[in-house]
Amino acid sequence: MQTQRSCGILLHISSLPGQHGIGTMGQEAFHVADLLALGGQTYWQVLPLHPVTAAFGYSPYACLSAFAGNPLLISLMQLKKQSWCDVSLDENDFPDEDFVDYDRVAADTEAMLSAVADCFLKKAPASEKKRFEAFCKRESFWLEDFALFAACAEQFKTQCWLSWESSLALRKPEAIAHWAIALQSRVHIHKCIQYFFFSQWKEFKKYCNSKGLRIIGDLPIYVPLDSADAWAHPEIFQLDPHTRKPTFVAGVPPDYFSKTGQLWGNPLYQWRTPDKHLCEETLRWWVHRMRHALTLADVVRIDHFRGFQAYWAVPAGETTAVRGKWRKGPGAEFFKRLHEELGDMPVIAEDLGHITPDVVNLRTQLAFPGMKVLQFAFDHNNKNPYLPHTYTDPHCVVYTGTHDNNTTNGWFYGAETDDATRRYAMEYIGTDRFSDFHWHLIRLAYQSVALVVIIPAQDLLGYGAEFRMNTPGTVTGNWRWKLKRGALTEELMMRLRRLAHLYDRIPDRKNPA
Repeated sequence: MQTQRSCGILLHISSLPGQHGIGTMGQEAFHVADLLALGGQTYWQVLPLHPVTAAFGYSPYACLSAFAGNPLLISLMQLKKQSWCDVSLDENDFPDEDFVDYDRVAADTEAMLSAVADCFLKKAPASEKKRFEAFCKRESFWLEDFALFAACAEQFKTQCWLSWESSLALRKPEAIAHWAIALQSRVHIHKCIQYFFFSQWKEFKKYCNSKGLRIIGDLPIYVPLDSADAWAHPEIFQLDPHTRKPTFVAGVPPDYFSKTGQLWGNPLYQWRTPDKHLCEETLRWWVHRMRHALTLADVVRIDHFRGFQAYWAVPAGETTAVRGKWRKGPGAEFFKRLHEELGDMPVIAEDLGHITPDVVNLRTQLAFPGMKVLQFAFDHNNKNPYLPHTYTDPHCVVYTGTHDNNTTNGWFYGAETDDATRRYAMEYIGTDRFSDFHWHLIRLAYQSVALVVIIPAQDLLGYGAEFRMNTPGTVTGNWRWKLKRGALTEELMMRLRRLAHLYDRIPDRKNPA
């Protein structure tokens, strides 16, 4: 990340005010990029961009692939502009609402994308098909497996590959060959849809960069068992070699968000061989993954960074994460090997939760900036590490809250904060004004020595708890919030720009070092 003071917002693409019931990489995304540039912003942080599914509540942190793009974020209107597209694409049936109706959006979008992909394969000019073929070749490491996985999931009506016929689940060569031929047309469709996604993302990112905006992407440490990655690369996970079922699964111990911990259920990585060396297959997969992530974003936020120092392993079959145990992660050696392959990696380490000195030491050794969350600061302890006066190293990123927190106004005015804490927070900030608390906290973040400030869009708009993005430990009602058209205004951006100017957070574009 750059070393000048700067600022940005956290706003996922799905939360843009899209015409088809969900935000996309269409006009709305380019318009918001213009607004952020007007507001003096340097960073646009998004959540993971990979395919989501109803089985996991459409969570972007439980994706069907660590590489593929989320088809729901593809702009149908951008596709409609293509000369070869003669499919009727009507995006005007969805009302302008505060939440995404994922079930309806998914059904409509997937059907239309399949029709457009079929049209592309039949009618696109040779020059465009040549670019498509080049894309397939360039992305073959993951694309072949993902496209077949997606086609098989349709065939068997589930992404739970353990329930497919056993020879296919175990990836017997004859079964792979058989289904690749049997489902060939659908495999081509899924490859084509991925081509649409990455073509649009490339154009969108290029535009953001031209406006002085840098994209902060998000990389979940784990993938679900019901994913193309676990099916295609069982050797890199802690799975029973005969049944392919996990023996231990991922989670976190009891913390701020949950008294029984969080049981994520993801398969754990096979970090080391029996003789304690790094597992080369796992390392190779991660090299591909990080390289891919760094093409999607200018900076990558690694979620649950502490899992690289030590991870919480819960016996399979447990109903909570309480009985898990800490196991040693791959540590600095892993990142050294990544660096040898990829060079310098612009990374933000999500170092929240149960953080021990050895986690801090690993992050410091790697020179990755960590995160500071102001909602965690006000526990009446003047040495709380999230209070801005304790920031001894400006090489960090400060947030009012994250996608896992309540909105700032929802937190401050709601039941999770008592009157004593409210008084303490106001005294610390230096205000006796009870209204507009979100602006007080935004100003506090901008004043801090942290080089980078990121504000969730809901906090910028002063929204309440009903517009929270995610409540950890719950499986329904999350990830649905989106902006209404016109919610982000030039007036609001100019107010933000004034703050950015006051606190020297508009970098000199002529001298970006």
